[in-house]
Amino acid sequence: MAEGFELRAYCYLDRMQPQYAAFNGTVTQGDLPVEGMASLYVEMAPGNWVFRIVDVAVKSTGARPGSQIVEREFGMFELHSHSQADVQRAGEVVLAELGVELAERLEPFIASMQVITNVDPYQAQLLNRFTRGSMLVAGETMLVLECAPAAYINLAANEAEKAAAVNLMHIPSVGRFGRLWMSGSEADILAARDAAVTAIESIDGRSA
Repeated sequence: MAEGFELRAYCYLDRMQPQYAAFNGTVTQGDLPVEGMASLYVEMAPGNWVFRIVDVAVKSTGARPGSQIVEREFGMFELHSHSQADVQRAGEVVLAELGVELAERLEPFIASMQVITNVDPYQAQLLNRFTRGSMLVAGETMLVLECAPAAYINLAANEAEKAAAVNLMHIPSVGRFGRLWMSGSEADILAARDAAVTAIESIDGRSA
C-alpha cells in the first residue's frame, strides 16, 4: 500500500430499508439500488484510489457500483447486490487489493446530535427546500445527527429506519462529516436515535 494511504471507512449494510433505498436512488450516480439489497461503502484517502479499487471489485464479483466519488479530501464508493455473499466477497477483494486489514479502518464517532420537538412551520419549510427525501411537517419531532467518517451515516440511517416508523429526509454522506435528518413522532425519533447511535458505536477500528 502507498505511503500515506488511509482506510477511513468500511461500512456494510445487510439489507437496505425501503426509505433508505429510495433516497439512495435519488442521489446515486450508477447502478440503482432497491429495497432488500446489501450494500458496502468504502471511504479512503487519497481519493483517487477509488477508481482502481472499484474496477477490481466489480470485475471479481457480482456486486454493482452505485457511487464512485472523489471530493476535496477523500474518495468514496458504494457497491450493492441482492446477494449478501456477493457484497461480502467484494469487501474481501477490496481489502486484499488495498493490502489492509479491516481493523485499520477508522472508528466512527458522533460529532453532534440534536432532537428538536414541535418543529415550527417556517423552519420546516426552510428545511424542505434542501431535502430529497420525506417532507418535514410542522409539529413533528426532528433528529439531526452528524458523524465521521461520513460514510457511516448510511448505517445510522438504515438502522434507524429498521427501529421505528420515522421519515428519512436527508442523508449526505460525502466529505468530512455525514449528516442525517429524519422526522416523526417524539417516541419514534427517540427509538430511531438510539438505534442509530448503537449502530455507529458498534463499529470498531483505530482511533483517529
